Amino acid sequence: MTKLVEIAKLFLKLGTIGFGGPAAHIAMMQDEVVKKRKWMDEQHFLDLIGATNLIPGPNSTEMAIHIGHERAGWKGLIVAGLCFILPAVIITGIFAVLYKEYGQLPQAQPFIYGIKPAIIAIILAAIYPLAKRSLKTVELGFIGVIALILCLVGINEIYVMFGAGFVSLAMTAIRNNKGDVTKSFFPLVLLQLSNTGFINARNLSTFLIFLKIGAILYGSGYVLFAFLDTELVATGIISRQQLIDAIAVGQFTPGPVFSAVTFIGYQINNFTGAIIATIGIFLPSFLFVALLNPLVRKMRNSKLFSVFLDAVNVASIAIIVAICYQMGKDTISDWRTIAIAVTSLAAVFGFKKINSAFVVLGGAGLGYLLSFL
Repeated sequence: MTKLVEIAKLFLKLGTIGFGGPAAHIAMMQDEVVKKRKWMDEQHFLDLIGATNLIPGPNSTEMAIHIGHERAGWKGLIVAGLCFILPAVIITGIFAVLYKEYGQLPQAQPFIYGIKPAIIAIILAAIYPLAKRSLKTVELGFIGVIALILCLVGINEIYVMFGAGFVSLAMTAIRNNKGDVTKSFFPLVLLQLSNTGFINARNLSTFLIFLKIGAILYGSGYVLFAFLDTELVATGIISRQQLIDAIAVGQFTPGPVFSAVTFIGYQINNFTGAIIATIGIFLPSFLFVALLNPLVRKMRNSKLFSVFLDAVNVASIAIIVAICYQMGKDTISDWRTIAIAVTSLAAVFGFKKINSAFVVLGGAGLGYLLSFL
């Protein structure tokens, strides 16, 4: 029971202060789980990142679920996932109610202005040791550079990761003069999900829409936007402005961006719609991680899978670096954001034990104060 309480406290905290999207959430988890609590070593944490990137769904939520499973089995899996999701769902739900009542969102821009540069510093500080750990050979360094370039030019992340894995397998086969190594390399991803019924036809339709998205979606909040636009706006269920506002809420509130669907569900059918949409989009993540988690250590212990996983890990780090670059390009645009970014970098690299929550809050405070200058 003590382990479950530890898991609940940690992920309730991360779900409450976790601004900045999946890369930032994973950076915070690495700080809490690897550095401070030492629940696992850097290599296994890195393996879990790689494995998470291979399945659909929100990466940071799935990392939380993985960590919970590692710490306390299936009970930990459920507690970690729910505790990480719950704060975002509650906060987003409150915004959804206010939005439906008043038709607009509160102004949070001055705070977000400062949070984003601080988040970039947190991510860079977290991936630095992971990058050193992942670059085990010159070949992996080469794969990492190519993966980073492909991400920066806009190649889909899932193609980059699987491509890195298969290239590494091919290079290993050539080096070892082995034949077709792919013959023993089929059981990597298992993606089959059965539908669940609800009594109300409208609720059932809503549930199935979000269940499908949660079961097949790879990528960022922008990809989520495209899926929701096709499923909901094009069919007239919600307006495009409602969708834009929902994604905005998902981005400026803490926790997973997928909590935007709580906002959308409320617009569709009030509290019932919010609950059903939330369950639908997050349920596949719990199922996928439950299936995948026991295989991660087996993959690491297998020479063939280990080669693949090492390359996927390098590609995952490259993807996070590319995200940082894009965030920096979009965010660091004037002397104020440069000052916040430099201050945050000095804090995370100069004071290695500093809690990332203080960096986030400091960035928000600086953003608010500097907005008056």
